[in-house]
Amino acid sequence: MHPSAAPGDRLAALGTQLIEIHDWLREELARLRAGLDPAGGPPGGGDRLRGLRAHCLTFCAALTRHHTGEDAGAFRVLAEEAPQLRPVLAQLAHDHRMVDAIVRRIEELVAEPPTGDPAATERVRGELDGLGAILESHFGFEERRIVAALDALRAEAGDAEALFGLAPPAG
Repeated sequence: MHPSAAPGDRLAALGTQLIEIHDWLREELARLRAGLDPAGGPPGGGDRLRGLRAHCLTFCAALTRHHTGEDAGAFRVLAEEAPQLRPVLAQLAHDHRMVDAIVRRIEELVAEPPTGDPAATERVRGELDGLGAILESHFGFEERRIVAALDALRAEAGDAEALFGLAPPAG
């Protein structure tokens, strides 16, 4: 990933950059889910899980970094500059805790996948499906409710990486 703008420069609006990050996370989650399909990897549930472990852990770390970054960065700044958004920010932070619980379950499931256990693949698939549903709702709500406020932030508030935990992906 690389930023849409040079560090400290806002060539793209922060709201647009947030949506770019969300879109990248959606795509990565879709790739993970596709990798669980028999055509997406080697035969055998455990073998597929083992092959997906690195990608899954990378995705989970990026998602956690994004939500932690928002809580400490963008949400803190928005709470100060747009206090009317505090209830929305509290709901989004609550969502982050729910997502974190699912991410931890996924990390546990892929940490030591049992070889040849199709039920393990299905447990991971179920958690990824649940994560996808929650993230889609969360991202959509966040994009509808705070993008305009992000676009109105002063440049001194920080760049996308400081505010969102991740830089927008290469387009």
